[in-house]
Amino acid sequence: MAFHGSRGDLRGRGNSEGSGRRSSMGGSRGRGRGRGRGGFRGGRGKPVFDSTRIAQQKEVEANEESEPESPSEAEEEPESQDESSGDEEPLPAVRSYAALMQSFATDLGPQAKRRKLDPEARPESAKTEEEENSKPAAEDSDEVEEPEEGPETETDGLLEDEDDLEDASDPFEAHFADPDDNILSKRLKSLEKNQWVTQKAVIPKFGKVVIGIPEIDDKNDRTRPKPLSEPAELRLKQKLAGVMSKQRPEFDDLEKHITPSIFGYQDIFYCERRPTNSESLRRLACLHAVNHVFKTRDRVIKNNARLAKEENNGDLELRDQGFTRPKVLMILPTRESCVRMVKMITFLCEPDQQENQKRFDDSYVEKEEKFSDDKPQDFRELFGGNDDDMFRLGLKFTRKTIKYFSQFYNSDIIFASPLGLRLALEGKDDKKGDYDFLSSIEVVIVDQADALLMQNWEHVEYIFEHLNLQPKEAHGCDFSRVRSWYLDNNAKYFRQTIALAAFNTPELNTLFFNKSRNWAGKFKISINYPGAIQELGLKIKQTFSRLESLSFASDPDARFTYFTTAVIPSLTRSAKDSTGTVIFIPSYLDFVRVRNYFSTSPATTSLSFGSISEYTSVRDVTRARSHFFSGRHSVLLYTERAHHFRRYQLRGVRKVIMYGLPDNPIFYKEIVGGYLGRSVQEGKLEPGEGSARVIFSKWDILKLERIAGTERVGKMIKEKGDTFDFL
Repeated sequence: MAFHGSRGDLRGRGNSEGSGRRSSMGGSRGRGRGRGRGGFRGGRGKPVFDSTRIAQQKEVEANEESEPESPSEAEEEPESQDESSGDEEPLPAVRSYAALMQSFATDLGPQAKRRKLDPEARPESAKTEEEENSKPAAEDSDEVEEPEEGPETETDGLLEDEDDLEDASDPFEAHFADPDDNILSKRLKSLEKNQWVTQKAVIPKFGKVVIGIPEIDDKNDRTRPKPLSEPAELRLKQKLAGVMSKQRPEFDDLEKHITPSIFGYQDIFYCERRPTNSESLRRLACLHAVNHVFKTRDRVIKNNARLAKEENNGDLELRDQGFTRPKVLMILPTRESCVRMVKMITFLCEPDQQENQKRFDDSYVEKEEKFSDDKPQDFRELFGGNDDDMFRLGLKFTRKTIKYFSQFYNSDIIFASPLGLRLALEGKDDKKGDYDFLSSIEVVIVDQADALLMQNWEHVEYIFEHLNLQPKEAHGCDFSRVRSWYLDNNAKYFRQTIALAAFNTPELNTLFFNKSRNWAGKFKISINYPGAIQELGLKIKQTFSRLESLSFASDPDARFTYFTTAVIPSLTRSAKDSTGTVIFIPSYLDFVRVRNYFSTSPATTSLSFGSISEYTSVRDVTRARSHFFSGRHSVLLYTERAHHFRRYQLRGVRKVIMYGLPDNPIFYKEIVGGYLGRSVQEGKLEPGEGSARVIFSKWDILKLERIAGTERVGKMIKEKGDTFDFL
């Protein structure tokens, strides 16, 4: 998907209308942020990266001899090393990656951690409420000002679970630390050639599973993992196992089947995420992420102890690290979704302290209820709380503390929206783009991926393109401890991707197909759809018309031609045929084309129309809805993204024409069943009088399956007839 528009057009899909201005549908927010639903992020009063502010804070720090309370706007550059030091130790000679080491800076040692000597400069969690309230309001920045550490320097403390390390049956050990060389070498060769062997299976009460494994000789290796009935069967850290045994002693049906693949480090694309199962999926994702971080940390602590005990350790090769510290990346749609993930992590970890907790609550938590009960459940889950879609947050674990807003290179887990992370990757003003902190990501979790499609999907693609690249700088890395597959540039084959979405789309399919290269294999999970046409709750004539489209690229032109030649004449035949007609248009570009046609074509001069898109102002939306309900406008053009962000309840609807099918099958039920059903209830329409007409092509097969049903979709795509009626 091409990235349209200028640098300021980062929020939306790059639509042509309204370039350079904020979306009029955004409304206001308590912290002065516009929602920018498909709109544009130009002209923010405060830049995301503010080097001047950092300089001012350093000056205050020097005067007060304590770290500043106000956070910086961007990642602080690592403290410069003492240039007068000329007795730098030479780097050890390493055969397999000498060329890589020479490309980095000469000083590779981790910087010493700056300790706070001032008793007043204590952690945020230790400060009194009065001191917290006296601070300035929390800024919208992504981190606190602190020196950059080495990739694994924050490992002081004793091992918590010394007896559960280096278990050969542990998936962590089998996937990262000590994989079977015979299987791994074969699979890496297959991955380099993009050779996969696929299997399909149906699991009762769970769904359809498509299994992909890099092609190998052993056919018995291509089997799906067996279900697990309880958390006790997982290889968890003892602390996490204790929490799960008390809070979740048994798995439900979903958890039983999906847990083995998640904790077995296989890629997962789960296409049936719902508000009803979101808590279970969130718990599993966070449990897996924290368990992975803790096992990585404890392996490093144990090896540090071994190196300290053995004086002659020149022959001791310990490979336990990546280039940088961050190991888990969570890509989320809103700040509220980040809050839910963080709360789940703290619930699982039970930390003694949470540093910068108040600042996190001030910046991310919004307790006021914004929506009435008439909004659907999926809408309230996505847009409830703080729905700002520009954020990034580093989370750091020590033995007893969780620290929020840690510098990216000091973090274990990074939470970010696509927009927020892309701005960090590209840099701003005098700050160069930096993506080295993504070089050692081993687990990526994309939650509510379908919601990210309605933001700007190109940002997600950009992020995945910059994962697991070789870093440009050393960042205090000890290369003698880096795992060999990092040095061989094979990290992308070890990374696990977990994508959770309410439904599948071509964009999600393409990302999972192209960027999921896990040597352990990948799973795509969906269900057999009964069809939204059977779930409307009233009797409506529904006509599905198939258009012939030779290619995906020519589909927009073929669809427009079909609409103007087959649909418009039925509307202009008589005023009665057009009154109360809603034309639903998924694509904004198609919306502009159809709107211009209604405005300029002689064929539509008899039709009065209004329009509502994601860029329409609140005032114009109110006017368009009022004119449509009163009959002043006989036709109303309505986009999918406008419905996604607002869920308008339109009145006076007598007929629905779908220029294209929506991705979300819930939208079909709300627009066809909801709008026409309301007209029946209000007496504007007699039962059985309403109708719906849908235009589709063979390129809409994923959408059509969810709306017409899995059993019908094949016939509707392949049969000679091009019209299908349902009641």
